[in-house]
Order: sequence, then C-alpha cells, then structure tokens
Amino acid sequence: MLLSCSGIRRVPQLDAYQSQAGKPDGSLRKNQQGIWELYVSGNPLERGLTNGQLTRELLEKQEAAFLSNVQQWIPSRFRQRLLQGFIKFFGRSLDEHIPEEYLAEIYGISRSSADTYHSIAPAYPRLLYFHAAHDIGHALQDLALVGCSSFAAWGDQTADGKLLIGRNFDFYAGDEFSEDKIVAFVNPDSGYKHAFVTWAGMIGAVSGMNEHGLTVTINAGRSNVPFRAKTPISLLTREILQYATTIEEAIRIAAQRPVFVSESILVGSAADGQAALIEVSPRKFGVHTAEPGSNLVVCTNHFQSDAYRTDKKNLRQMEESHSRYRFNRMHELLAPGQPLTPSEAAAILRDRDGLDGVELGHGNEKAINQLLAHHAVIFQPADRLMWVSANPYQLGEFVAYDLDEVFRRMEDPQSDPDGTAAPADLASTALNIPADPFAGSVDFENYQAFRTLRREVKAAIKDRTPLSPDTLERFAGLNPAFWETHFLMGEYYFHRREYAEALPHYRSAAALEVTTLADQQQLEKRIRKCIKKSKQ
Repeated sequence: MLLSCSGIRRVPQLDAYQSQAGKPDGSLRKNQQGIWELYVSGNPLERGLTNGQLTRELLEKQEAAFLSNVQQWIPSRFRQRLLQGFIKFFGRSLDEHIPEEYLAEIYGISRSSADTYHSIAPAYPRLLYFHAAHDIGHALQDLALVGCSSFAAWGDQTADGKLLIGRNFDFYAGDEFSEDKIVAFVNPDSGYKHAFVTWAGMIGAVSGMNEHGLTVTINAGRSNVPFRAKTPISLLTREILQYATTIEEAIRIAAQRPVFVSESILVGSAADGQAALIEVSPRKFGVHTAEPGSNLVVCTNHFQSDAYRTDKKNLRQMEESHSRYRFNRMHELLAPGQPLTPSEAAAILRDRDGLDGVELGHGNEKAINQLLAHHAVIFQPADRLMWVSANPYQLGEFVAYDLDEVFRRMEDPQSDPDGTAAPADLASTALNIPADPFAGSVDFENYQAFRTLRREVKAAIKDRTPLSPDTLERFAGLNPAFWETHFLMGEYYFHRREYAEALPHYRSAAALEVTTLADQQQLEKRIRKCIKKSKQ
C-alpha cells in the first residue's frame, strides 16, 4: 500500500447541490490531434458527476499510470512505508483547506471511480490526495517532478502590442500519464466560465484562462517538506480562474488561502493588459511585476519579488538548480527588438539549446524544452485565444481555441447544427500552429531510443550486470551532446571497478553542460576517485 488517506474526515455538504441537480450537461470527445475536449456545466456536484461519468475509463487509466510510476520512483518497500506514513500524517487536514465547492466537485467525480484501488483508499479521499500530487511531488525533492518555464510579454515585446503568454508544464509522471491530456471547458453556476488543461480526475488548474481573459499558470519553487497539508496550489489557481478578472482580484484571492509549498503563480489579465507573478509559500507572500521600462515577465523555478530577495532557500535554488540557467536563456530568446507572435512563442517553448545557442543534448533540464512536458500552452488574453500543444510533449500541433466562440456555444446550444453545447469541432483550426519538424526527425527517433536504452543501462549499473559492447556503443551514439550519456557510461564501468575505462567518459561528461551543481560535484568526485584508483 503506497498511500493511506484515512486522515480525511470531511465529506462535503451535498444536500443543497442534490436538490438542484438535473440532467447531467456535458460532453467528451477526442479531436484529431489526440486532445480530449471536456465540457461540463452546472453546480459543483453536477459538474463532478458529469465529469466522472464521461471520463470514467480515462480516470482508471490515469490512476494506474500515476501509481505505477510512484512504485518506480520508490521501489523500496521500506521507503514506500515511510511515504505512506508521511502522507497519512501530512494529509490529516487536507480537506479543511479545500473550498466546499471543490470538495463537492471532487466527490462527484469519485462516484465514477473504479474499485481497483480501494485497498489504497476509498475513491473520494484518494482523489483529494491526487489534487495535492503536484505539491507533494516538488516538496519531496527526490521525486523531481517539476521544472517549468513560462513568460508573459506585451507592448513593444509583441508584434501587435497585446499580452502574449507562453508556458511549458514540465510535470512528468511517465509517458502513459501524459497520453490523454484534456482541455476542460467549464460553465459553472457561480463565477466565470473558464478553460484549463488537465487530466482525468483533476479539477485543479495548472494552465488556464477564463471568459474575461484572466490567465493562470504555476511554477514550483524550493520548499521544505511540509508537515501539514493546506490548500493545494492547483485548487487555489482554479479559484482565481473562476472568480477573478484582474491581477488585483487574483492577488486578493491568493492572499486568503494558506499553502503548504512554494509556488509562483503567473497571472495574466486582458483587463490590465499585462501580467504579474504572485509568489506564495507557507511563510511569505510576494508580488513581482515587470521591471521599470520593461514589458516582460519571465518565470522559471525561483522567486523574484522583494519578499524573497534574501530568502536562503530561494538563493540556494538559484545557485544549485537549473532554474536560473533557463531564466537567462528565456531572456536571450525574448531579446528586445524581436516582437513576438504566437508562432514565435511556440518556437521559444520548443527551444532545446542552451545559452548562446550551445548544444545541450536532448533531454537536458537546462533547456526550455526538456522533452518531458505534459503540455505547453499559449494565451492571447485580449482575443480570448488559447493554444494547447498536442503530443508528443510540446512538439505536436498547437491547437487553437477561441474561448469567446466556445463559451458562446455553451450558452446557446441551439446555435450549433447538432443542437449541443459542445460541437464536433471546438478548435479554431485555421489558427493552429504546425507541429515542430523535430518530432518527425531521425534525431527525435534516436532520443526516444535513448530514453528506452537509458533505463536498461541504469538497471545494469544498479545490478552490476554486463552489457554487450554493441549496446554500450549504440547508447553512447544516440545522444552524444548530453552530459548524462557519458556520465552513465562512466557509471557503468565505475561500478564494475574498471576505473581506467570510466575516467574518459566522466571527463567527456564534464566538458559538456552539466545540469545542476549537485551533478557537477558528483562528477568531480568520480573523476578524483578514478584518478586515485588508476594509480594504485
């Protein structure tokens, strides 16, 4: 048993919602790019029940994918028991910090959840915990689930002067987890109509926009391991999306909700014509706006507001992680004098190079495009336009949605030929951004083969089992510009105590762009030991 949710005590008050509940109003269909389009409306319970009924099969698949990856991340039964105890203790008050509205919506979805994982926990508390997975994942840093990059530009930074926002959501929980991304269009009984990119069972917003052109995206920061659950970030941002029209309103909502991890919330506003970062953590709250004379905000995984200028954890994050490197690369790509269009924003989100265009190798976390994103999204709030990337990663076609048009159809189903609120073609396909040619290249095929073979090499290192010379040669040639390729070759020989063979591979790795300070330090330690052992 990996999780225990017995700490959940509060069941939402459903009587008022049940008395209003009518015939479920919604639809689910898969577009030609492979993105699921979900439409739900009504009160919280109605939305949840409709969502659950429509996504039942996807939800079971999503849970299986996520829990399977937890087992891969933490194969040790002892560590699984430690995680189980931590989550049970940590989540004893999670439900107390979630608005009643969202408890009811999650409960509605849980009514369609299969019994497959009942031994882990009943469906309702289990789904509550999944809404904190993003927070738990980056708080327990060993899981390394997140490393997102985003930007907002306006005025002289964009071709038409309008606010333009781009983001990569680098939440990786396995390839299967990312297969069935959903764009959810929500017509609630209170608040504003809104759309967000999600997956089955998830009502929190990690990337979304509402009918007034208010957008939210989230980027993780350095956190302590929490000892008590508070409000999951994705549910806070869902609340902002549903109830805010301006940056000031978004700040007011964020300030009222205690959180248990550190997060940057990039809020864009058509009404304000600009964007700002709301930086939240259990102990501090800050707001960062564009520097004087600038029409640009860039966000990776460290904080920038005055509240965090001298924060020790934030300074460590900037020094030790790849956040500042991606931040600087983003500024290179957004250099003044090169006004952005949506297509150029997509090119930035797909960028695989390092500072000054240096080759990083494929899959390096120093890149804007780390080739593991669950999705990428582009917003043009003034025109209510939203582009969502199709698989793989952010390389597939960016599918365009005109939210004014989609929401109009929600309100007036009779305006569509088939008389439904969710027509067969929700996307504004004429505005789609083409797929990245890299997705069809030999280099991409080699990268996919590299990822598969890397798992085999890591298993051989762990178990000290031999690999054939042909396998090792093939592995080395699939992704040669990536430092980790050479490091793993060194590790293979090092763990076989063939230090003279390991040393040149470690040196080759050190000559490339190593991802983090911890990686660099481990590499230097290995080189010193190999030199020492080779002389004996």
